[in-house]
Amino acid sequence: MNKSQLPVEITPKDEHDFDRISELKAFDETKAGVKGLVDAGITKVPRIFFSPPDKFPKDSNPTINPGFSIPVLDLDGIENDPLRRRNIVDRIRDASGTWGFFQVINHGIGVSVLDEMLAGTRRFYEQDNEVKKEWYTRDGMETVVYNSNFDLYGAASANWRDTTYCSMAPKIPNPEELPEACRDIMIEYSKHAKKLGRLLFELLSEALDLDPNHLNNIGCSEGLAILYHYYPACPEPELTLGASKHADYDFLTVLLQDNIGGLQVLCHDQWIDITPMPGALVINIGDLLQLISNDKFKSSQHRVVANLAGPRVSVACFFTTGLMPSSKLYGPIKELLSEEHPQKYRDTTVREYSLHYNAKGLGGTSALLDFML
Repeated sequence: MNKSQLPVEITPKDEHDFDRISELKAFDETKAGVKGLVDAGITKVPRIFFSPPDKFPKDSNPTINPGFSIPVLDLDGIENDPLRRRNIVDRIRDASGTWGFFQVINHGIGVSVLDEMLAGTRRFYEQDNEVKKEWYTRDGMETVVYNSNFDLYGAASANWRDTTYCSMAPKIPNPEELPEACRDIMIEYSKHAKKLGRLLFELLSEALDLDPNHLNNIGCSEGLAILYHYYPACPEPELTLGASKHADYDFLTVLLQDNIGGLQVLCHDQWIDITPMPGALVINIGDLLQLISNDKFKSSQHRVVANLAGPRVSVACFFTTGLMPSSKLYGPIKELLSEEHPQKYRDTTVREYSLHYNAKGLGGTSALLDFML
């Protein structure tokens, strides 16, 4: 099957004629994730992973030109060339308001660092399961949270991926708190990511016609979480998804993906492939940035299709303080409001929004809708 094929329709018998909760628990209690299923030689996708049918087509909407793809922005020289910087800011404004996605090259993170971060991800997931499962937990307050499907018991279907979440800022973890298989590169990569994040928030501030330091000053770059994903090869990719349709709950995401592909963004009711580019990073607007920009920027729905090839690995840097306790309120930025553009969202804390998003899970409607005035 081609990876672009949509999940097949599930009949009521397929969907309900088994003890779903028992199968979810049995899968969870192995603490081996989807990789454990593949390692065991599974040839059929278990029913807990069957994805509901998707109403959006792929590559069939005549309103979008064939080969249409998200913008690729070259950040080389923008620190010292005002004209070039203005051009990049204009393109970021357009991309963030339409796609909610763009890719960046010449972003200051060396290819050797990117490659080692992907290699560290593989090392973690491919180590002995008895070592790896020591990190397995569903306690979101832990510094390191490794599991399969954070919304396993609440989502309509489980996704064909395993994920590890590591909180890297504002509290910098002790090295001993991180998995040995990827400890050193995570510490190094997070330093590069924080620097790039601050630059991107400067450019996004300028794209909103604000002071360049505005988004950094209000704390958008304060928190950093690294999520590294492992998508094993799937024997029946037409039945499931690597990640269900969702938007990200943070301010901004910086994604490193390998060369296998599978990431798609929903644009004009059509799924568009985000083709991997060597050395490039995928940037996407998160829900909280859409909220504080009062919809000037768009947090787009995206997904990852399952694939016969694999494993696919990716590393997402989420700029958010996540579940950390904080009373700091975020609402639409006052400078962006007017009679023509009244406030669309109520104020919220990062923690409140994150908890709501986690409870809602992937695959449904946007969590942002529940915060509209």
